[in-house]
Amino acid sequence: MKTRSLEEIQKPVEAELKQFDAHFRGAMKTRVMLLDTIMQYILRRKGKQVRPLFVLLSAQVCGGVQPATYRGAALVELLHTATLVHDDVVDEADERRGFFSINALWKNKIAVLVGDFLLSRGLLMSLEHDDFALLKIVSNAVRQMSEGELLQIEKARRLNVDEPVYFDIIRQKTASLIASCCEVGAASANPDRVLSEKMRLFGEKVGIAFQIKDDLFDYGTADVGKPLGIDIKEKKMTLPLIHVLNKASWAERRQIINVVKNHNTNAEKVRWLMDLVIGSGGISYAESTMKNYIQEAFDILDSFPMSESRESLRHLVQYTIERNR
Repeated sequence: MKTRSLEEIQKPVEAELKQFDAHFRGAMKTRVMLLDTIMQYILRRKGKQVRPLFVLLSAQVCGGVQPATYRGAALVELLHTATLVHDDVVDEADERRGFFSINALWKNKIAVLVGDFLLSRGLLMSLEHDDFALLKIVSNAVRQMSEGELLQIEKARRLNVDEPVYFDIIRQKTASLIASCCEVGAASANPDRVLSEKMRLFGEKVGIAFQIKDDLFDYGTADVGKPLGIDIKEKKMTLPLIHVLNKASWAERRQIINVVKNHNTNAEKVRWLMDLVIGSGGISYAESTMKNYIQEAFDILDSFPMSESRESLRHLVQYTIERNR
């Protein structure tokens, strides 16, 4: 199946995306001049609107976009943007997607307050319209994202990550967001909880595949905006590395753990470990696992009636997985 461009994927909800954009801009308005300047900066650097696209297409598949769908998509964007602003403070990051981060331009104190404002704006918007079901979905996703990050930090200290723990981490920290986009779209369009749960599970499987793809970038040769070997340097136990550890002898396992734990900034030893993972089948195993999750997601999607929006959702999955960064 040939991957469509993002413009082609957006076609079934092109008008709805424009309406969402206006809704989102309105939600970020404020009378505080400094805050308004920062909100305009955030709007100028917004990405490809993949998350709102998941929300809108999911709604179309489940019955059609409603006024609550726009609010749900805005809620996802507001709360997710808040977590990114806070993440940049925690990570002491100066850039995000080629733009200076909020904390780099306005310092940490203002960045934290901006994140707080975005969180409160999303909460208030939902309460003003009694969107309790949508608020519950997105708030649960934010909770899972936080827990997933903290679980990963905890495990990085001990390096005791096996496959079940790995999937628990990425299900929470990455897949929960895409799952919430799809569930919010479905719930805003149709009260049937069975449909919402099916769409949530579809999004979760897409999110897991998305994270495995991100893991694979660590071993690639393309310029993906992410330094090679960065996961090893940050002591992140990703699927390719876990697979090789599972196959390794006791002595090899000890050597691998030693590199990750004590020599993760040594370029030569990190390169040795990356070559070992590639040569021992870690990449092919992760790619195969990723494809299985994509197929499971497509099997769920195929249970919905055929429509232009359903096919765009399929192509959106392919677009996110086949991305270069």
